[in-house]
Amino acid sequence: MTPEPAAHATPADLFRRLAELDIAVTTTEHPPVFTVEESRQLRGNLPGAHCKNLFLKDKKDQLWLVVVLEERVLDLKELRQHLGAAHLSFGKPEILQAVLGVTPGAVTPFALINDHAQRVRVALDAHMLQHAWLNYHPLTNTATSSIRSADFLRFVQACGHAPLLLQLGPAAH
Repeated sequence: MTPEPAAHATPADLFRRLAELDIAVTTTEHPPVFTVEESRQLRGNLPGAHCKNLFLKDKKDQLWLVVVLEERVLDLKELRQHLGAAHLSFGKPEILQAVLGVTPGAVTPFALINDHAQRVRVALDAHMLQHAWLNYHPLTNTATSSIRSADFLRFVQACGHAPLLLQLGPAAH
């Protein structure tokens, strides 16, 4: 009999882990959002950079979490060159749920808390990290948590990931 995988973290688990790391976040609840456009309409004047998160798989079954500024336009063919990856496609929802414990529309770098097997490689937009504050869903698309960029990097590293910093040029506005 194979052991059952560990349960995925809840938002409360995430907030506990952030507190253990002495990382403060401010969280704002809102109706569910599934797209960048929906997020823009609902967030009001929430300060800090807003990001989009792509869960990708390459031809060699390597999983990627790519986190970039929301206004950045990405070409997957160009992105794969930056990543040194084979052909990229979007990861299936079942894999996303199994590995990161979230569903499409709630993809977030905070889900790295669930990647105990280190299956996902993380790539971050270097320009994103120049902002003092960053905003991500706290494992659910019904809230947004603001975190200092230095603390965000510390969280990613505490989850066992050494992120690849992408030099993609300035984002479109």
